Amino acid sequence: MKAWFHTLTKSIGRRFIAPMLAIGMVGSLVAYESYKPAVAKAAATEPTTAPLDDNSIGALLALDHAMETLAARVTPAIVNVAVTSKPKREQAEDGQSQIPDEMRRFFGPGFNFGPQQPQIEHGIGSGAIISPDGYIVTNNHVVDGAVDLRVTMSDRRVLPAKLVGTDPLTDLAVIKIEGKDLPNVPWGDATKLHPGQTVLAFGNPFGFRFTVTRGIVSALNRPNPFPNDARKPGEFIQTDAAINPGNSGGPLVNAHGEVVGINTFLVSGSGTFSGMGFAIPSQIVRPTVEALIRDGKVNHGYVGIGITDVTPENAKFFESKDNRGAILTQVEPNSPGAKAGLKVGDLITGLNGSEISDAGQLQVAVGQTRPGTTVKMQVMRDGKSLDLPVTLEKMGAGDKGEDETASNETGKPRWGLALGEMTSDVRQQLRASGDVKGAVVERVLPGSPADNAGLRPGDVIVSVNRHETQSVSDVQKALADVPKGQDALVLVWSNGGNMFRVLHSSEGA
Repeated sequence: MKAWFHTLTKSIGRRFIAPMLAIGMVGSLVAYESYKPAVAKAAATEPTTAPLDDNSIGALLALDHAMETLAARVTPAIVNVAVTSKPKREQAEDGQSQIPDEMRRFFGPGFNFGPQQPQIEHGIGSGAIISPDGYIVTNNHVVDGAVDLRVTMSDRRVLPAKLVGTDPLTDLAVIKIEGKDLPNVPWGDATKLHPGQTVLAFGNPFGFRFTVTRGIVSALNRPNPFPNDARKPGEFIQTDAAINPGNSGGPLVNAHGEVVGINTFLVSGSGTFSGMGFAIPSQIVRPTVEALIRDGKVNHGYVGIGITDVTPENAKFFESKDNRGAILTQVEPNSPGAKAGLKVGDLITGLNGSEISDAGQLQVAVGQTRPGTTVKMQVMRDGKSLDLPVTLEKMGAGDKGEDETASNETGKPRWGLALGEMTSDVRQQLRASGDVKGAVVERVLPGSPADNAGLRPGDVIVSVNRHETQSVSDVQKALADVPKGQDALVLVWSNGGNMFRVLHSSEGA
């Protein structure tokens, strides 16, 4: 039975193998005939136009080669700055603003969630190595609140960095890594730039490391765009070299590979690049960085004046023939400018013999001069030229400043307050009546006695320990006279009413 079945199977197999083989051969021929025209057709679509020869595009190739050389020179000195920082103090005083609403409903309104665990934030920015021993310039807003700094080099090494110093006014900071003979970039002179010049922006946009973009200088001497603080200097370089989030702190370099600016912000409705990026010019960056490396901080010169540009519309009223200079719009009482005899309506045309072209240039020149220095201002007043010596003071030492006279042994402000004078403009903004006198709270240090007492910017301290105070100096002196370890009682005007607040001393008895 088995032998018969085996013989039958072999016979049937042989009968079917031949037809299947024939079918396979026919299929192959059909496939070949179908494929052959396709191959022939593909061969017929090969391009017949030759590429342009090097001689025809020599200028373009030379430009490409120059840009490649420039990028290769600068990129090794660019770093990625990874920051671990504490979040800004934005939650409610009860510490429960981060609790989801559905959880609140579950536990009920009377439930005490307890103190929240401290949170951290992670961010990235850019920087440029400016010395072979590892000093790096970046933006203050990149490292603000940092508790840990890590730097990634172009060769992929990751190194710890330490904070050397920051200057919030110019939005500049210096950090440092350990090393020697590190790649670095030289300084350039932004005052020699002209619109239309080629510039390259280096950085780490959106976390894409070591990116370079090319553009031109679109404009120079752009004014301060921060209306909340008129003290911030302008003179920004505007460029169409793409700058995006993550480029902050990276350098803007000229064709020689010199740092002419530090990228700091962009103007865009979407928050991403739209053709307008801005960099802090080197005439601000370099002296600020040198001061931070030398002293760990920057003390800016202060005159105590408000200034604006000369325009074609107002030039004739100030007898300006070339629309250049800075017009005084305000002179603060008891300021260096007032003591020197400056008056509203004066036209400042020069500083120490150098011509002043606009208000921004004057602001930068004064701000980069050390307090205590006497400068000579060339002034036009009623058609007459005057030379007025002005001795600069430290910005913040007069009408604005942390309570330095009442600091503790660690050097930190004892009460955590920054105070300002009750000027007419401030009084109008606060809608305070003329009988409200004292010192305006401008800033409150998070976690300080003032913060714990509930003081907020815009409050006015009208008395300390039941003694009236008429000015910033009165409040500072009264708080400084509080014995070590004792609390202070302050009467605060806020939103039309007075209330007592207790500042609990942070020092031991």
